[in-house]
Amino acid sequence: MNSGRTNSILDITGIRVGNWTDSVSATGSTVIMLPENSASGVDVRGGAPGTRETDLLRVNGHIVGANAFVLSGGSAMGLSVADGVSQYLRELKIGYETSVGPVPIVPAAILFDLGIGDAISPDAEAGYHAAEVATDLQLERGSVGAGTGATVAKLFGIDHALKGGIGSISIRLKNETGELFTIAALAVVNALGDIYDYQTADRIAGPRSSESGFLDTADALLNHKLPAKPAELNESTTLVFVATDAKLDSIEVNQLASIAHNGFAQSIWPVHTQGDGDLVFSAATGLVQLDPQASLALMTHAPLVVASAIRDAVINTEGLRGVPSAKEWLNQ
Repeated sequence: MNSGRTNSILDITGIRVGNWTDSVSATGSTVIMLPENSASGVDVRGGAPGTRETDLLRVNGHIVGANAFVLSGGSAMGLSVADGVSQYLRELKIGYETSVGPVPIVPAAILFDLGIGDAISPDAEAGYHAAEVATDLQLERGSVGAGTGATVAKLFGIDHALKGGIGSISIRLKNETGELFTIAALAVVNALGDIYDYQTADRIAGPRSSESGFLDTADALLNHKLPAKPAELNESTTLVFVATDAKLDSIEVNQLASIAHNGFAQSIWPVHTQGDGDLVFSAATGLVQLDPQASLALMTHAPLVVASAIRDAVINTEGLRGVPSAKEWLNQ
Protein backbone atom coordinates (compact mmCIF):
# COMPACT_ATOMS: atom_id res chain seq x y z
CA MET A 1 0.00 0.00 0.00
CA ASN A 2 1.25 3.45 -0.94
CA SER A 3 1.55 6.16 1.65
CA GLY A 4 1.82 9.89 1.21
CA ARG A 5 4.64 12.36 1.77
CA THR A 6 4.72 12.09 5.56
CA ASN A 7 2.91 8.75 5.96
CA SER A 8 0.67 10.51 8.46
CA ILE A 9 -2.54 12.48 8.89
CA LEU A 10 -0.68 15.47 7.39
CA ASP A 11 -1.00 13.85 3.97
CA ILE A 12 -4.58 15.15 3.95
CA THR A 13 -4.17 18.57 2.33
CA GLY A 14 -5.23 21.40 4.63
CA ILE A 15 -4.94 19.50 7.91
CA ARG A 16 -2.46 20.83 10.46
CA VAL A 17 -1.50 19.36 13.84
CA GLY A 18 -0.07 21.09 16.88
CA ASN A 19 1.05 19.74 20.26
CA TRP A 20 1.50 21.11 23.74
CA THR A 21 3.76 18.77 25.72
CA ASP A 22 4.71 18.69 29.40
CA SER A 23 7.20 15.83 29.71
CA VAL A 24 7.93 16.62 33.36
CA SER A 25 4.34 16.23 34.51
CA ALA A 26 3.62 13.63 31.78
CA THR A 27 0.60 15.19 30.12
CA GLY A 28 -0.22 17.16 27.00
CA SER A 29 -2.69 18.05 24.28
CA THR A 30 -2.97 17.66 20.53
CA VAL A 31 -4.97 20.01 18.30
CA ILE A 32 -6.04 19.12 14.76
CA MET A 33 -6.92 22.09 12.58
CA LEU A 34 -9.24 21.47 9.63
CA PRO A 35 -9.59 23.32 6.32
CA GLU A 36 -12.81 25.20 5.67
CA ASN A 37 -15.89 23.30 4.50
CA SER A 38 -14.78 19.93 5.88
CA ALA A 39 -17.47 17.46 6.84
CA SER A 40 -17.04 15.82 10.25
CA GLY A 41 -18.36 12.83 12.17
CA VAL A 42 -17.93 10.89 15.39
CA ASP A 43 -18.49 7.46 16.89
CA VAL A 44 -18.09 6.80 20.62
CA ARG A 45 -17.75 3.16 21.69
CA GLY A 46 -16.08 3.13 25.10
CA GLY A 47 -18.16 3.12 28.25
CA ALA A 48 -16.42 6.08 29.92
CA PRO A 49 -15.98 8.91 27.39
CA GLY A 50 -15.04 12.46 28.27
CA THR A 51 -16.15 14.67 25.41
CA ARG A 52 -17.33 18.08 24.21
CA GLU A 53 -19.61 18.94 21.26
CA THR A 54 -19.78 15.40 19.88
CA ASP A 55 -23.56 15.51 19.38
CA LEU A 56 -23.14 18.34 16.88
CA LEU A 57 -21.31 15.97 14.53
CA ARG A 58 -23.92 13.25 14.35
CA VAL A 59 -26.01 12.76 11.22
CA ASN A 60 -28.97 14.71 12.59
CA GLY A 61 -26.79 17.53 13.90
CA HIS A 62 -27.13 21.09 12.66
CA ILE A 63 -23.38 21.58 12.09
CA VAL A 64 -21.85 19.77 9.09
CA GLY A 65 -18.21 20.17 10.07
CA ALA A 66 -15.87 21.19 12.86
CA ASN A 67 -13.13 23.83 12.64
CA ALA A 68 -10.72 21.91 14.85
CA PHE A 69 -10.53 18.88 17.11
CA VAL A 70 -8.88 18.55 20.51
CA LEU A 71 -7.40 15.34 21.89
CA SER A 72 -6.10 15.87 25.40
CA GLY A 73 -4.69 14.32 28.50
CA GLY A 74 -5.72 15.46 31.95
CA SER A 75 -8.97 13.50 32.27
CA ALA A 76 -12.20 15.55 32.31
CA MET A 77 -10.36 18.72 33.30
CA GLY A 78 -8.46 18.55 30.01
CA LEU A 79 -11.60 19.52 28.10
CA SER A 80 -10.78 23.14 28.92
CA VAL A 81 -8.07 22.94 26.25
CA ALA A 82 -10.83 23.47 23.67
CA ASP A 83 -11.51 26.92 25.16
CA GLY A 84 -8.02 28.04 24.14
CA VAL A 85 -8.43 26.65 20.63
CA SER A 86 -11.77 28.42 20.32
CA GLN A 87 -10.18 31.69 21.38
CA TYR A 88 -7.42 31.29 18.81
CA LEU A 89 -9.94 30.61 16.03
CA ARG A 90 -12.18 33.44 17.14
CA GLU A 91 -9.31 35.89 16.83
CA LEU A 92 -8.93 34.71 13.23
CA LYS A 93 -12.69 35.04 12.68
CA ILE A 94 -13.04 31.32 11.90
CA GLY A 95 -16.16 29.44 12.89
CA TYR A 96 -19.80 28.76 12.24
CA GLU A 97 -21.39 31.94 10.96
CA THR A 98 -24.00 33.52 13.22
CA SER A 99 -25.74 36.90 13.24
CA VAL A 100 -23.07 38.23 15.59
CA GLY A 101 -20.02 36.67 13.96
CA PRO A 102 -18.33 33.28 13.69
CA VAL A 103 -18.49 30.78 16.55
CA PRO A 104 -15.65 28.22 16.44
CA ILE A 105 -16.74 24.57 16.55
CA VAL A 106 -14.13 22.59 18.49
CA PRO A 107 -15.17 19.08 19.55
CA ALA A 108 -12.86 17.53 22.13
CA ALA A 109 -12.11 14.21 23.80
CA ILE A 110 -9.86 13.40 26.72
CA LEU A 111 -7.92 10.47 28.11
CA PHE A 112 -6.90 9.60 31.66
CA ASP A 113 -3.15 10.10 32.14
CA LEU A 114 -3.07 11.11 35.81
CA GLY A 115 -1.57 7.77 36.86
CA ILE A 116 2.01 8.69 35.95
CA GLY A 117 3.85 11.94 36.50
CA ASP A 118 1.98 14.75 38.23
CA ALA A 119 -1.81 14.75 38.37
CA ILE A 120 -2.26 18.00 36.48
CA SER A 121 -4.31 18.81 33.39
CA PRO A 122 -3.64 20.89 30.27
CA ASP A 123 -5.67 24.09 30.18
CA ALA A 124 -6.93 26.73 27.74
CA GLU A 125 -3.46 28.25 27.45
CA ALA A 126 -2.13 24.85 26.34
CA GLY A 127 -4.85 24.67 23.69
CA TYR A 128 -4.09 28.14 22.37
CA HIS A 129 -0.40 27.26 22.10
CA ALA A 130 -1.07 23.97 20.29
CA ALA A 131 -3.35 25.72 17.80
CA GLU A 132 -0.82 28.48 17.26
CA VAL A 133 2.05 26.08 16.43
CA ALA A 134 -0.04 23.68 14.32
CA THR A 135 1.81 22.68 11.15
CA ASP A 136 1.47 20.46 8.10
CA LEU A 137 5.21 19.95 7.64
CA GLN A 138 6.01 17.08 10.00
CA LEU A 139 4.13 15.06 12.61
CA GLU A 140 5.64 14.34 16.00
CA ARG A 141 5.09 10.76 17.17
CA GLY A 142 5.37 8.94 20.46
CA SER A 143 5.33 10.63 23.87
CA VAL A 144 4.18 14.05 22.72
CA GLY A 145 0.95 16.04 22.92
CA ALA A 146 -2.00 14.01 24.11
CA GLY A 147 0.21 10.92 24.05
CA THR A 148 2.74 12.28 26.55
CA GLY A 149 1.28 10.46 29.57
CA ALA A 150 -0.41 7.63 27.66
CA THR A 151 0.14 4.06 28.79
CA VAL A 152 -1.02 0.64 27.55
CA ALA A 153 -1.39 -2.94 28.80
CA LYS A 154 -2.71 -1.98 32.26
CA LEU A 155 -4.70 -5.07 33.25
CA PHE A 156 -2.09 -5.84 35.92
CA GLY A 157 -1.96 -2.25 37.13
CA ILE A 158 0.15 0.75 36.19
CA ASP A 159 3.27 -0.85 37.73
CA HIS A 160 3.22 -3.40 34.90
CA ALA A 161 2.17 -1.03 32.10
CA LEU A 162 4.12 0.04 29.04
CA LYS A 163 4.25 3.42 27.33
CA GLY A 164 1.64 4.49 24.80
CA GLY A 165 1.67 7.59 22.64
CA ILE A 166 0.76 9.11 19.28
CA GLY A 167 1.02 7.31 15.94
CA SER A 168 -0.20 8.01 12.43
CA ILE A 169 -0.43 6.30 9.04
CA SER A 170 -1.74 7.26 5.57
CA ILE A 171 -2.75 5.20 2.52
CA ARG A 172 -3.21 6.50 -1.03
CA LEU A 173 -5.93 5.00 -3.25
CA LYS A 174 -7.38 5.72 -6.72
CA ASN A 175 -10.86 6.42 -8.03
CA GLU A 176 -12.09 5.13 -11.40
CA THR A 177 -10.45 7.96 -13.32
CA GLY A 178 -7.07 7.27 -11.72
CA GLU A 179 -7.21 10.30 -9.45
CA LEU A 180 -5.43 9.72 -6.15
CA PHE A 181 -7.12 10.21 -2.80
CA THR A 182 -5.90 9.55 0.71
CA ILE A 183 -7.19 8.08 3.94
CA ALA A 184 -5.19 8.57 7.12
CA ALA A 185 -5.48 8.12 10.86
CA LEU A 186 -3.91 9.64 13.95
CA ALA A 187 -4.17 7.54 17.12
CA VAL A 188 -3.52 8.49 20.74
CA VAL A 189 -3.11 5.11 22.41
CA ASN A 190 -3.83 4.91 26.13
CA ALA A 191 -5.42 1.46 26.12
CA LEU A 192 -6.29 -0.80 29.02
CA GLY A 193 -5.68 -3.82 26.80
CA ASP A 194 -2.64 -5.35 25.15
CA ILE A 195 -1.49 -4.17 21.71
CA TYR A 196 -1.20 -6.47 18.69
CA ASP A 197 0.27 -6.15 15.21
CA TYR A 198 -2.85 -6.67 13.10
CA GLN A 199 -0.83 -8.09 10.18
CA THR A 200 1.04 -10.79 12.13
CA ALA A 201 -1.21 -11.18 15.21
CA ASP A 202 1.93 -10.82 17.36
CA ARG A 203 1.48 -9.17 20.73
CA ILE A 204 3.78 -6.15 20.70
CA ALA A 205 2.86 -4.75 24.12
CA GLY A 206 1.54 -6.53 27.19
CA PRO A 207 1.82 -6.21 30.97
CA ARG A 208 5.43 -6.41 32.09
CA SER A 209 6.48 -9.55 33.93
CA SER A 210 8.82 -9.33 36.92
CA GLU A 211 11.93 -9.88 34.81
CA SER A 212 11.27 -9.79 31.06
CA GLY A 213 8.57 -10.48 28.53
CA PHE A 214 4.82 -10.18 29.03
CA LEU A 215 2.36 -11.62 31.51
CA ASP A 216 -0.50 -13.87 30.32
CA THR A 217 -3.45 -11.50 30.08
CA ALA A 218 -5.89 -14.09 28.72
CA ASP A 219 -5.22 -16.54 31.55
CA ALA A 220 -5.54 -13.80 34.15
CA LEU A 221 -8.90 -12.67 32.77
CA LEU A 222 -10.33 -16.18 32.54
CA ASN A 223 -9.16 -17.25 36.00
CA HIS A 224 -9.80 -14.06 38.01
CA LYS A 225 -6.11 -13.39 38.61
CA LEU A 226 -6.01 -9.69 37.83
CA PRO A 227 -4.26 -7.78 40.65
CA ALA A 228 -5.15 -4.31 39.34
CA LYS A 229 -7.23 -2.13 41.62
CA PRO A 230 -10.82 -1.68 40.39
CA ALA A 231 -10.23 2.01 39.70
CA GLU A 232 -7.24 1.23 37.49
CA LEU A 233 -9.49 -0.78 35.18
CA ASN A 234 -11.50 2.39 34.50
CA GLU A 235 -8.69 4.75 33.57
CA SER A 236 -7.99 4.14 29.88
CA THR A 237 -8.96 5.49 26.47
CA THR A 238 -7.78 5.32 22.87
CA LEU A 239 -8.63 8.37 20.78
CA VAL A 240 -8.50 8.30 16.97
CA PHE A 241 -8.91 10.91 14.27
CA VAL A 242 -9.45 9.47 10.78
CA ALA A 243 -9.63 11.69 7.71
CA THR A 244 -9.79 11.63 3.94
CA ASP A 245 -9.50 14.18 1.16
CA ALA A 246 -12.47 12.56 -0.57
CA LYS A 247 -15.91 14.18 -0.72
CA LEU A 248 -18.31 12.65 1.83
CA ASP A 249 -21.67 13.82 3.09
CA SER A 250 -22.73 13.84 6.75
CA ILE A 251 -24.01 10.26 6.67
CA GLU A 252 -20.88 8.93 4.96
CA VAL A 253 -18.40 10.74 7.20
CA ASN A 254 -20.16 9.33 10.26
CA GLN A 255 -20.07 5.87 8.67
CA LEU A 256 -16.33 6.37 8.24
CA ALA A 257 -15.96 6.96 11.98
CA SER A 258 -18.07 3.90 12.76
CA ILE A 259 -16.24 1.54 10.40
CA ALA A 260 -12.86 2.83 11.61
CA HIS A 261 -13.58 1.35 15.04
CA ASN A 262 -12.95 -2.11 13.58
CA GLY A 263 -9.27 -1.17 13.65
CA PHE A 264 -9.42 -1.02 17.45
CA ALA A 265 -10.54 -4.65 17.58
CA GLN A 266 -7.73 -5.67 15.22
CA SER A 267 -5.03 -4.18 17.42
CA ILE A 268 -6.23 -3.93 21.07
CA TRP A 269 -7.51 -6.67 23.38
CA PRO A 270 -9.59 -6.27 25.45
CA VAL A 271 -11.08 -3.14 23.90
CA HIS A 272 -14.14 -0.87 24.29
CA THR A 273 -14.52 -1.91 27.93
CA GLN A 274 -16.76 -0.22 30.49
CA GLY A 275 -13.81 1.90 31.65
CA ASP A 276 -12.50 2.94 28.21
CA GLY A 277 -13.51 6.22 26.59
CA ASP A 278 -12.68 4.95 23.09
CA LEU A 279 -13.74 7.34 20.34
CA VAL A 280 -13.21 8.09 16.64
CA PHE A 281 -13.53 11.56 15.17
CA SER A 282 -13.67 11.72 11.37
CA ALA A 283 -13.35 14.36 8.67
CA ALA A 284 -13.58 14.63 4.88
CA THR A 285 -12.08 17.66 3.16
CA GLY A 286 -13.94 17.09 -0.11
CA LEU A 287 -11.20 17.47 -2.74
CA VAL A 288 -11.81 14.22 -4.66
CA GLN A 289 -15.10 12.81 -5.93
CA LEU A 290 -15.50 9.06 -5.37
CA ASP A 291 -17.22 6.45 -7.51
CA PRO A 292 -18.98 3.55 -5.70
CA GLN A 293 -15.98 1.22 -5.90
CA ALA A 294 -13.59 3.88 -4.62
CA SER A 295 -16.03 4.63 -1.79
CA LEU A 296 -15.98 0.95 -0.83
CA ALA A 297 -12.18 0.95 -0.95
CA LEU A 298 -12.10 3.99 1.32
CA MET A 299 -14.32 2.40 3.94
CA THR A 300 -12.47 -0.93 3.70
CA HIS A 301 -9.15 0.76 4.42
CA ALA A 302 -10.42 2.79 7.38
CA PRO A 303 -9.84 -0.02 9.95
CA LEU A 304 -6.42 -0.72 8.42
CA VAL A 305 -5.11 2.82 8.87
CA VAL A 306 -6.46 2.86 12.43
CA ALA A 307 -4.86 -0.47 13.36
CA SER A 308 -1.61 0.67 11.74
CA ALA A 309 -1.67 4.01 13.55
CA ILE A 310 -2.18 2.24 16.89
CA ARG A 311 0.80 0.01 16.15
CA ASP A 312 2.83 3.04 15.04
CA ALA A 313 2.12 4.80 18.33
CA VAL A 314 3.39 1.91 20.43
CA ILE A 315 6.54 1.12 18.44
CA ASN A 316 7.60 4.76 18.08
CA THR A 317 7.20 5.93 21.65
CA GLU A 318 9.82 6.34 24.38
CA GLY A 319 9.65 5.55 28.08
CA LEU A 320 8.70 8.30 30.51
CA ARG A 321 8.45 8.73 34.29
CA GLY A 322 9.48 5.15 35.01
CA VAL A 323 7.20 3.53 32.41
CA PRO A 324 9.30 1.93 29.63
CA SER A 325 8.27 1.58 26.01
CA ALA A 326 7.71 -1.89 24.59
CA LYS A 327 10.97 -1.74 22.61
CA GLU A 328 12.91 -0.67 25.71
CA TRP A 329 11.36 -3.44 27.79
CA LEU A 330 11.96 -6.20 25.25
CA ASN A 331 15.51 -5.08 24.43
CA GLN A 332 16.78 -4.61 27.99
